[in-house]
Amino acid sequence: MSTLLPEIEVEASAPIVETDALGIGTVRARTTRVSQVVTLVAVIVPAGGVLSAAGLAWGVAFRPLDLWCFLGFYVLTGLGITVGYHRLFTHRSFEAAPPIRVALAILGAMTLQGPVTQWVTDHRKHHARSDAEGDPHSPHLSGPGVLGTIRGLAHAHVGWLFATKGMERGERYARDLYEDRAIRLVDRLYLVWVLASVGLPFLVGLAVTGSTDRALEVMVWAGLVRIFAFEHATFSVNSICHTFGRRPYEARDESRNNWVVALLTFGEGWHNNHHAFPRSARHGLERAQVDVSWMVIALLARCGLASSMRLPTPAQRAHVALAKR
Repeated sequence: MSTLLPEIEVEASAPIVETDALGIGTVRARTTRVSQVVTLVAVIVPAGGVLSAAGLAWGVAFRPLDLWCFLGFYVLTGLGITVGYHRLFTHRSFEAAPPIRVALAILGAMTLQGPVTQWVTDHRKHHARSDAEGDPHSPHLSGPGVLGTIRGLAHAHVGWLFATKGMERGERYARDLYEDRAIRLVDRLYLVWVLASVGLPFLVGLAVTGSTDRALEVMVWAGLVRIFAFEHATFSVNSICHTFGRRPYEARDESRNNWVVALLTFGEGWHNNHHAFPRSARHGLERAQVDVSWMVIALLARCGLASSMRLPTPAQRAHVALAKR
C-alpha cells in the first residue's frame, strides 16, 4: 500500500465537534412521520429484494453479470458513504476537488441512508454525545442486563432510524454543508439518486443482455439486495462496533475495532481507532488493518484530486494507547 501514498499532511486530529460544546441540540421530540415512512421503505423494500433474490436463485444459476454488478455498485456507493459522507463531509479529514465532492455526495445518497446534510448532522451529534444522553444510536442507553443489551443493540442497529434519526435538522451540527450550494442541490435531488440506485443496475442489465427479464434480475441483485447488504453493514458500525471488539486506544465511549465489520465497510470497522482520532483520514492505523477507504483517499491525492489529509502523529497515538489486550 505504501506505493500509493503521496506526501501526507500530518495534523492533530481534534474532533470537529467537542464534547458537550453544543449540547444535545434536539429540536424535535422524535423523528418525523415522513422520515419514519421513508425509512420504512428504505429498510423493508431492500429486504423484499433479498427474498426475491432467493426466489430467483431457486433452481437458477447466479449469473456472473449479477455478481459483478452487485460488487461494482456495492463498492462505488459504499465508498460514497465511507469516503464521502463520513470522512470528507462529516469529519473533514481531507479536502477534495468540487467534482469529487459532488460525486461522493451522489454515490452516498444512492445507499438510501438519507441526504448528506441529515447523515452528517446525525453523525456529528453521535460524536459529540457518544454513548451518552443525546447520542442518536448508542447501544448502551437501554437499561441493564441481558434485555437491556438486546434492546440497545436493536436500537443502535435499526431502531434509532424510527425514533431519533433526523431530530437535529438545523444548522447547529452542519452549518458548513448548509452553506454549500452544490451540496444543497444534491440534497434537493435526493429522490433522483434513490431512483438511480435501482434504475442504473436495470439499465446495465438491459444494455448487456438485451433482455428485460435479465435486466430485472440484475436490478434485484445489484439494486435491492446490494442496498440491503450495505445498509446492514453500515448499521453494524453503530451496533457491533460499540459492543464487540478490541479497544487499543483510550476513548470516552465504548467504541471498538471489529475486523469483520471493517472488511464489509472498507475500513469503517476500525471504530475505536476512529473515535480516538475522529479527524484522521485513515482508520486502519496498523499495518494489518486493511482500510480500503484510506487507499482510495490516498489514490485521489496522488491524482491531484484530494489534499490536506489529516493523520494522528506517533506522539498522539502513543499518548492514548492502552495496553494491548
